[in-house]
Amino acid sequence: MNLIHTRPISGTHVVAIPYPGRGHINPMMNLCKLLASRKHDLLITFVITEEWLGFIRSYTKPDNIHFASIPNVLPSELVRGADFPGFYEAVMTKMEAPFEELLDTLELPVTAIIADTELKWAICMGNRRNFRVASLCTTSAKFFSVLHSMVLTENWRFLIDTLDNGSELAERSSGISPDIRMIFEGSTRQVFQLSLECISRVPKAKYVLFTSVYELEGHAIDTLKARFNIPIYTIGPAIPYFELHGNSSETMVQNVPSYLQWLDIHPPCSVLYVSLGSFLSVSNDQMDEIAAGLQDSGVPYLWVARGETSWPTEKGSEMGFVVPWCDQLKVLCYSSIGGFLTHCGWNSILEAIYAGIPMLTFPILFDQAPNSKQIVDDWKIGWRLKEEQKDGSLVTRASIAELVRSFMDPENNEVKNMRKSASELKEKCRKAVAENGSSQRNLDAFIKDISQGHDVMLIE
Repeated sequence: MNLIHTRPISGTHVVAIPYPGRGHINPMMNLCKLLASRKHDLLITFVITEEWLGFIRSYTKPDNIHFASIPNVLPSELVRGADFPGFYEAVMTKMEAPFEELLDTLELPVTAIIADTELKWAICMGNRRNFRVASLCTTSAKFFSVLHSMVLTENWRFLIDTLDNGSELAERSSGISPDIRMIFEGSTRQVFQLSLECISRVPKAKYVLFTSVYELEGHAIDTLKARFNIPIYTIGPAIPYFELHGNSSETMVQNVPSYLQWLDIHPPCSVLYVSLGSFLSVSNDQMDEIAAGLQDSGVPYLWVARGETSWPTEKGSEMGFVVPWCDQLKVLCYSSIGGFLTHCGWNSILEAIYAGIPMLTFPILFDQAPNSKQIVDDWKIGWRLKEEQKDGSLVTRASIAELVRSFMDPENNEVKNMRKSASELKEKCRKAVAENGSSQRNLDAFIKDISQGHDVMLIE
């Protein structure tokens, strides 16, 4: 790896290693950009697999963030969609050796490592080599706390067996939350056990970082602080809010994407934004029901349909606009957007909260069902489009159309209250990232922790 500097710099060298998935790489990169902006003499080496380097090589980033790559964990990481459990296990077993070899080739001393919580090996490896390791959790603090409560039980591997066998014993044992059943639905024993093993190692890190905001999850964070004897920092939302350059509605400006021009012609809060994530998806039959339901609702919608072969690259009409990709945070901050139909991925939730947009929840797997519960029951900023459907039945186009119409009705009193709650959370979120806000203070405290007495000279 070549590191190029125009002049000698005195600073701290941090190595960041995310789990190789978009929902992990993006928040890790956003965190690194935030750190780089708070301490200009900080050098960050951002380590990703060769496949992901090809995807993000062109990302705009500060000069003090440099990419380095390690081999893919499988011959082709594209198989992760077909065999996610196999890919997940490969991440746990095949990334450590090449990453450690890379560390030995770096010309500059490593001050600290920021490793994704879902890299089971990272904390132990760092401790063995006397590196300070910060564990970055890219799920909600509440979800992490639920899993950690399960790890605290002496027989948590037995509880996995009972869940796998469909027994309700686990829900009655040792105070385990019923949310565990919700998490386990649709997952596999292999993935669930590996995830819990990752969680079990977090207390051995030197720091824990959450992409959340304290004002959103104060109770969960305080619970974890009482359990752990290491610093816990909420540094979120780890979304690219710092890259927003206003919300231009000037369609005559060159290079304005066509989907933004389409949004410009719609009144405030009239368009439903639809995205079910970049990786895990729904069946083709369910996708057809969603498409028909949206069309029948009469509500304008902007839909990001990634990889669905039945959709054209881009399709626009007066009623709906379908694209393979968009700048999601910028779209959510657009005045014409009034709601978000989401799979409840944590990064998407944080973007919706930052934008003050209510959500229709359609969870698919793992943490998404508990995230939906948090949206609807705790924060009261959304409705469930998909309830638990243990028989595998589809959410019908008729029910989708009816709920979408009600959800986007500005005269609906329940909708008014929901939008008010979303606006209040938006203000809390934005205060947290403002100067002297809770997240900014935590970022500075973390930088101070890893920098004191550990600055190194970076030679050109």
